[in-house]
Amino acid sequence: MINQSAQIIPPLRVEPSPADASIENVAARLERLPMTGYQRKVFAIIASAWLVDQIDVALLTFLLGSITVAFELTPTQAGQLAAMTFAGQLVGNILAGTASDRFGRKAVFQVTMIVWGLASLAAAAAWSLPVLMACRFVIGVGVGGEAPVAQAMVSEIVPANVRGKYIAIMEGFWAVGFVLSGALSFLILPILGWRWAFVAVGLLALVVLIVRRSMPESPRWLADRGRLAEADAVTRQIETEVQNRIDGPLPPVVQVASAPNVLHQNPIATLFSPDYRLRTIMAFGLWFFALIGFFGLNSWIAVLLKDKGFSIVGSVGFVTLITIGGIPGFAAAAILLERIGRKATTALFLICAAVAAYLYGNATNETWLFVSGFVMQFFMFGMWSCLYAYTPELYPTRARATGAGFASAFGRVGAILGPMIVPVLVRDYGPATAFQVGAGGFLIAALLVLILGVETRGRVLESVSH
Repeated sequence: MINQSAQIIPPLRVEPSPADASIENVAARLERLPMTGYQRKVFAIIASAWLVDQIDVALLTFLLGSITVAFELTPTQAGQLAAMTFAGQLVGNILAGTASDRFGRKAVFQVTMIVWGLASLAAAAAWSLPVLMACRFVIGVGVGGEAPVAQAMVSEIVPANVRGKYIAIMEGFWAVGFVLSGALSFLILPILGWRWAFVAVGLLALVVLIVRRSMPESPRWLADRGRLAEADAVTRQIETEVQNRIDGPLPPVVQVASAPNVLHQNPIATLFSPDYRLRTIMAFGLWFFALIGFFGLNSWIAVLLKDKGFSIVGSVGFVTLITIGGIPGFAAAAILLERIGRKATTALFLICAAVAAYLYGNATNETWLFVSGFVMQFFMFGMWSCLYAYTPELYPTRARATGAGFASAFGRVGAILGPMIVPVLVRDYGPATAFQVGAGGFLIAALLVLILGVETRGRVLESVSH
């Protein structure tokens, strides 16, 4: 606990002792810092890695038609191949999320990129469907592992008053990555073929890995683990960097509320403790039903267009164009998350995504197909920003990445089921039914948020935990 005389920290002169580096004190020192170029630099490092791995995740959406032809896949085999990425993400969400809460954000974040970068290069050399499926599984492990760690890191470094906006912007790089993945496929497929698209993404991963080595460990995590001297040192480094970028003294430290005193509780036990049980039910269900809708539709959207008469390259170009709608979608979500709150924004985007998906599935000409598809991607990608901004705020530092990881894992179960359910629905009832089921998933997710969700907008993480 800091005393009254230590409340105001003069620029670059006060030397807090490691004994004062409790989780509450570290949180208070971080929260009073204005957002400057230093925090934006750290954010850019995390977001750039996020961008590249989302290019890899989206790649199969655009390459599935070519791979289906190359390996002469049946619809069932194509669905199984699409599902392997999500199965890997499920494993990665759980393993990396829990490992990050135990071993630290920075180390686990770096390992995840090595895993999926090398697996992407290996996928380029796949000589059979089982080998390609194995590579996509490992890619999923790496990419899925990165998600909860990235959410936790941004949440713990960015101040509460802009936290939701920055996490939403980071997740918006998923929309940019999706568009870039489509553009990359559109350029490479006709000239070099699908294998070189995997090579290009694997090489990008190695470049970003070098950049992210300068990222600091989370001071909140260090303090929560009892490594007070290290927490104090990293916090002071951040204070110095911020001080160098502003004119005048740093703002005063204002004490924050502490989380329940269960420091040694197992992170998984924390998720299901009385304090967090309803939040966990809401988060798990939200991710499951939202991702059933999203991946059930997007994994097959290019193939469905091919069935409507588009060429493989033409369908890839069409999907790339409508996916551009996701970019203003995540930008709108980033603004609304801070203005009207997490619950209202998340429910709004889910409901609107449901309506747009229904209209897309029933479009009767190319014009309405494009308009409804553009709007659908606007709200579906905005929905992703809401999921990633909201989830890590629900849990304390000791279980933040674990909670985000398990919620994402439930989402991956939905992502696995979605691409497997869609071909059956298309075969038996037609394409429109698949989009109606996806819309239903979005509506159930919205109801869970409205009934069980708590509002976290503008609140310090430790206050939300309390």
